[in-house]
Amino acid sequence: MTDFTLTPILQFGTSRFLQAHVDLFISQALGNGQALGKVTVVQTTGSADSAERVQALASGAGYPVRIQGLDNGQVIDEQYWSCSIKTALQAGLDWRVIRRGFIGDVQVVISNTGDKGYVLDAADVPALLAEDASAPISFPAKLLVLLHDRWQRNPHAPLSLFPCELVSRNGDVLRDLLIGLARGWGLDSAFAGYLRETCRWANSLVDRIVSQPIKPVGAVAEPYAIWAIERQEGLLLPCVHPCVVLTDELEQYEHFKLFMLNLGHSWLAERWQIEQRSADETVYEAMNDPLLRQSLEDLWAQEVLPVFAARGQLSQARDYLASVRERFLNPFLKHRIADIAQNHEEKKRRRFLPLLEMGEGVAGLQQTRLRSALQR
Repeated sequence: MTDFTLTPILQFGTSRFLQAHVDLFISQALGNGQALGKVTVVQTTGSADSAERVQALASGAGYPVRIQGLDNGQVIDEQYWSCSIKTALQAGLDWRVIRRGFIGDVQVVISNTGDKGYVLDAADVPALLAEDASAPISFPAKLLVLLHDRWQRNPHAPLSLFPCELVSRNGDVLRDLLIGLARGWGLDSAFAGYLRETCRWANSLVDRIVSQPIKPVGAVAEPYAIWAIERQEGLLLPCVHPCVVLTDELEQYEHFKLFMLNLGHSWLAERWQIEQRSADETVYEAMNDPLLRQSLEDLWAQEVLPVFAARGQLSQARDYLASVRERFLNPFLKHRIADIAQNHEEKKRRRFLPLLEMGEGVAGLQQTRLRSALQR
């Protein structure tokens, strides 16, 4: 594989979400001549499911994405063929190839490494910087080794990084994590300067419900999709696409999603637990229960929208809420509330508590439902 080169876009993570979101956008943009190039996918974990997807993606043949749901009241049921992924590699097996190609080929890095993607591993030590070393265990350490290689060989080459993990200000968080790791490994302070000044770390928000996989690779997703990216000088986008939005107001996108869509999901999960509802109940079924639906509508109207009204964002919030309501009423989406209810207490804390804090200064706002749910 001495002549192997990486594509301009390197992606960490094989998830069906990326297949139906970023990778599909790039595929569609390639058809219009508006993408940077194709994607090389890297499996970062030892998951058997991920390995199966890597094997299917490695040929570059592409995969299906089925879009099903409602869009402004119209039923959508369409299938697309995504061809943005040129090949796929496994970090554990192909680490030397990845390191060699990363030095000069890659211009954009995309990642979506799951809930524990930023967790460090004590086994990742500075010795892994050696040329013949095996791949680090954690994603941050893998990325640090690759960036250190690149800095040593080509310290002025620009690089744009797009973390897609569901972490507020994910670009800043990942950048600071790597700078801290570099300091812990005793690396040159000039390398930290490279991470801070030469690399461009994008803060972004991804939003699309991807309901199920298509085996061996592919996905079923809803029509709604957005990738909101905070505007930044020097940032190189992987593609131009209607669903890719550059914004100076990323926090507003984050708040809308967290406090209307995510909060709505957790409210349904709260009622599902309290009422001991069917183990297989879906969001669509819950929304068609008049009493449960009304409890959610009351929550949105009386405890959520007033917060945005006080911030001068009521019109935009109502528009976003209309899209959320339509997404929850998607008859195709088999989105089980039991799945949403996983890690429910932590999700409640992240989705309810900040909204209560934002609402403290709003005159006459009680938010009793959210307070009771947090105290349960």
